[in-house]
Amino acid sequence: MSEKKKTQRKQIPLRLSSSLYEELVEWAEQDFRSVNGQIEYLLYECVKKRKKRIKSNLIKKEEYDAVDK
Repeated sequence: MSEKKKTQRKQIPLRLSSSLYEELVEWAEQDFRSVNGQIEYLLYECVKKRKKRIKSNLIKKEEYDAVDK
C-alpha cells in the first residue's frame, strides 16, 4: 500500500444521540483529544482487539483440530 493511501482519511456522516455525544466530549477532554480524535482512537482500539480475538480463536481452532485428528 502506498504511503499516500495510508494517510488518506475517509469522511463519513455519523449520527449519535446527544447523550452519547456528551459522554464522548467529556472522555475526549479527559484524554486531551478532539471528539473526532477520540472516536477514531476508540474505533482503532476495537478493531485491534477484534483482530487479536480472531487470531486467538483461529489458533485455538487449529489446536483443537490437531487434537481431534
